Amino acid sequence: MAIAAYAWVDALDEGAPDVVAAWRGIEEGRFTSVRREVRERAGAGTTERTVAQLATLADALSEIVNRIPDDLLAAPGGEADWNVAEATGHVADARAGMSLAAAKAAAGLWPADARPVVPGIPGPPGADRLALMKRIAQSQRIVERAGRTVAGHESDPCPLEHPLVGRLRCGEWMLFAGVHDLMHLEQLHDLVAAAR
Repeated sequence: MAIAAYAWVDALDEGAPDVVAAWRGIEEGRFTSVRREVRERAGAGTTERTVAQLATLADALSEIVNRIPDDLLAAPGGEADWNVAEATGHVADARAGMSLAAAKAAAGLWPADARPVVPGIPGPPGADRLALMKRIAQSQRIVERAGRTVAGHESDPCPLEHPLVGRLRCGEWMLFAGVHDLMHLEQLHDLVAAAR
């Protein structure tokens, strides 16, 4: 049972059960379980379900950005020294980037000279609410296009190298994008709760 501060996670559990289950390992300090949960839940034939779960998370991101007070958009965003706008832009870029990487690998189009992922690139610091909402919507459109390519190739290897999670399979990158969404949704919910 989730504590009251994380009732919002329970609300997402119905629309994004696989992502929430994998994310809970982080929340409970069981980091090794995250990779295992992602692997178990992102196998053959799961892309359509994963894309739908990422849509649920895009809606949750848009909803909280829509209700964050204007002054909080420029406030510290819970990630390094970024503000909320930078952290939210980062989330939109990351979910699109992980999905595109999975699609390129699934299509056999992985560039031979691809560099490792550099985590922690913030979005634009001055982005307003409308710009952030557009970035989130655009990221979901990219997720949906990528999903059409990844479908049927969920278990294919993806050469994307991330310094924190290593390499995952194509379907696993799609699901892990949702885990990353939840990590930042947690920060946003905590900021809103602290501002009350």
